[in-house]
Amino acid sequence: MLDILAITGPIYIAIALGFFTTRAGLFSKPDMRLFGKFVVNLALPAMLFNALAKRPIGEILNTSYLVAYLAGSLVTMGLGYAAWRRFGRHNALQSTCYAMGMSCSNSGFVGFPILVLTLAPVAGVALALNMVVENALMIPMLLAMAERARGHATGWRHMLTDTGRRLITNPMVIGLLLGFAVSLSGLHLPTALERSVGLFAQASSALSLFVIGGTLTGLSLGSLLRRVAPIVAGKLLLHPLAVLVAASALPFIGLVPMDPQLKLAAVLSAAMPMMGIYTILAQAYGEEDTAATALLAATVASFFTVSGLLMALHTV
Repeated sequence: MLDILAITGPIYIAIALGFFTTRAGLFSKPDMRLFGKFVVNLALPAMLFNALAKRPIGEILNTSYLVAYLAGSLVTMGLGYAAWRRFGRHNALQSTCYAMGMSCSNSGFVGFPILVLTLAPVAGVALALNMVVENALMIPMLLAMAERARGHATGWRHMLTDTGRRLITNPMVIGLLLGFAVSLSGLHLPTALERSVGLFAQASSALSLFVIGGTLTGLSLGSLLRRVAPIVAGKLLLHPLAVLVAASALPFIGLVPMDPQLKLAAVLSAAMPMMGIYTILAQAYGEEDTAATALLAATVASFFTVSGLLMALHTV
């Protein structure tokens, strides 16, 4: 138990530090947005570039990982959407927003620091593969579904075009592409440039967790807790279970079994709370209060679920 707390403790201490220092007035919510921009636009892209540029291209393009993580995410999204429509009696737009919260992890701000502490050799590769699935596939698909549910006849084509345009200018995607290019070419950066990139990459873990904590200040569970409980359960329990089943089923569909460490990384990544931009995306569809409450509840609950998962993995 102490070993598990040694892993998860620093993660949630950093989140708590961001929360309490912001609540005490040492920092403000606008400061968190500024810190978040630094992480998203510089630190995480540098880390992604470093993780990919220093590895052979064959190690990066892991088809088994991509299929397992995507399949588990799609199953979670589909089950969540269907359950909200049938049993929750919500409309298509609300169901899409809630399914988004269940199937898209916070791989960068929370997942990566935990992977660094538990599975350091594969943490960077796992994050890069998660980013491919989430940013290039899951989020565009969910946004297109939301636009269609909102009644936009041209929602699919317009949303996919608009999302594609945003993706190619996204710093994290640029970091991914540059890392792929360097890995494919076999080139090595000059020492000064490599160390400079490394400095920014090292800043990603602590600052990203601090930002999560500061962002959570001011949110209230209130009367929405009962509504968001299924979203939280779906994200923290159903999503990792679906990814685990998908990863275990790979040999049955003719794919190479996943490396044990990468398999654990995929399951752990799926067990993280929902992505930090969930509230921002849901805001466009009038579901920001539910999304913000779900994000807060999932972040708090993940301390126990992730700790429990790590304990289970250590005993296997």
